[in-house]
Amino acid sequence: MSRLVIVSNRVALPGEGAQRSGGLVTGLVDALHQAGGLWFGWSGKLRETHSAPNVFEAEGVTYATIDLTRADHDGYYSGFSNASLWPLFHYRLDLVNFTRRDFAAYRRVNALLADTLAPLLKPSDLVWVHDYHLIPMAEELRRTGAAERIGFFLHTPFPSLGVLATLPHYGDLLKSLCAYDLVGFQTIEDLTAFHDAIVRGASGKISADGRIRAFDRDLRAGVFPIGVDPEAIADMATRAVRSRTTRRLQESLRSRQLIIGVDRLDYSKGLEHRFKAFACFLESYTPFTPESENPWAR
Repeated sequence: MSRLVIVSNRVALPGEGAQRSGGLVTGLVDALHQAGGLWFGWSGKLRETHSAPNVFEAEGVTYATIDLTRADHDGYYSGFSNASLWPLFHYRLDLVNFTRRDFAAYRRVNALLADTLAPLLKPSDLVWVHDYHLIPMAEELRRTGAAERIGFFLHTPFPSLGVLATLPHYGDLLKSLCAYDLVGFQTIEDLTAFHDAIVRGASGKISADGRIRAFDRDLRAGVFPIGVDPEAIADMATRAVRSRTTRRLQESLRSRQLIIGVDRLDYSKGLEHRFKAFACFLESYTPFTPESENPWAR
């Protein structure tokens, strides 16, 4: 039986909670705990120099993490990943900030991660790489001699070729994606954009059965949307309504209205714009009270 190896930018360590590592990790926790295997990625810690990976087991899962230097983190994560790729993939060309230094750090850190992971792999492993931070991971693993099956899933949109081509070295990204055996997207629009980029941007070919031939590689790509479990969320909400904590919160409000939002505090969430929109809403509508007509229903 194949061992599942998940590679992501961050790893949800035991006791840390998936919430600290973002929505991507939340979608992976159950799959890995059910299947067992290895979870590899950045520890979330920074240090002066690189060190050996920290490897340990807990609850049937092996965890392997490495620390990054400040320069690597700033260039790979804050720089190319989140200042170039994230806005580009979300069609926000006005926010793209590309530098050659950041791109070099992005490639360097992916090579470092691959060199660290390769000795931990077994021939029968199934490697599953996640998101835009790690697009070059399969290409770097192939460089080390890794022959395992490697898949990739993109948790953001994939832009049209006209948008993608505004990024220097976009051809390198397409070549890196073609080092995988399977590339997964959220929507059919993303898959169509990828196919178009392969054909028109990389002179590749798409066969009638959907197989891709490009950069002397054969691979497949498909749509595998990830979502939430609405029944579990509804059950959790029902139980929360009856909880002592909820009753105490209701009593503290004293009939005042409360709106709760849960967001990570980074520019990509548009929090400033949402605060302004909410302020405009409050200025335009009288807040609802039980004694008055509900203006939100208009």
